[in-house]
Amino acid sequence: MNKKIRTEATDNLFQAVLKLQNIEECYAFFEDVCTVNELLSLAQRYEVAGMLNAGKTYVEIAEKTGASTATISRVNRSLNYGSDGYGMIFSRLEAERTE
Repeated sequence: MNKKIRTEATDNLFQAVLKLQNIEECYAFFEDVCTVNELLSLAQRYEVAGMLNAGKTYVEIAEKTGASTATISRVNRSLNYGSDGYGMIFSRLEAERTE
């Protein structure tokens, strides 16, 4: 975990996110917390991560998502050298699909 982002304020934000109970609550909360562009950027990065995880090429990802190669590269670096946040979520989602 990156100790630079671990603050009381981020802890409070994450505690608030954990209280969300469904997708409609997520939309309401994130629309208030983020600008439209910030939210779309987060969604795009998550989509890029999923496609990289599925073995798609940079060209395929760029064409489908509109993400720049710099964004794709940054997400790929997070997948390979980050805190394994994406991997944790992808594993949980896969486990739910196979139940």
